[in-house]
Amino acid sequence: MATAPDEHRVITLHKPDLREKLFFLLSGIIISVPLTLYIGSFTNYLCEVSAISIFYATICTTAIFTPLIEEFAKAYPLFYRHGETERSIFTLGFLVGLGFGLSEFVVYILALGAPIPIRLPGLFFHAASTSITAYGIATHRPVQFYLIAVILHFSNNFSALFGPVWFVGGVGAVAIAYFLSWYLYRKTSERFVD
Repeated sequence: MATAPDEHRVITLHKPDLREKLFFLLSGIIISVPLTLYIGSFTNYLCEVSAISIFYATICTTAIFTPLIEEFAKAYPLFYRHGETERSIFTLGFLVGLGFGLSEFVVYILALGAPIPIRLPGLFFHAASTSITAYGIATHRPVQFYLIAVILHFSNNFSALFGPVWFVGGVGAVAIAYFLSWYLYRKTSERFVD
């Protein structure tokens, strides 16, 4: 009796250790940030050249292209993975986003003088939104969950352009991202992702 080729395949689950988790945290800083800046330089130019006014150029760069670019750049390191479980991919995505958020937090606080309490939600927003995309990768629906993360990021950034409006739209987007990240984490399992 012939057996199917995969019938005797041994699957070794890979559980990231502390060193690998640190690698993904640092990837959010040393891979995702430069990738964001590189791609962003082209889109900034595109928006400035094609926009009628500074206001529309700002909307173009901050609200439209930034979420698309940042959510892609943060998920990019997740393509380096093997034999992972849903939970480990989710965790690694959270760590990449946290690394990205840390670098943005430091820039806003030290270089731009933003108040710490104002920037703190953004630190964890990046971790939450990247974990949402990571869930999509783990469940073989990366585009759907990437777009959810982009829409939440767009809502946050667009609201921030209007000052006090952020306390409605931005806080709502951040709260939804936090809740959705927590909810999706609870849905993950230690099941192997092929």
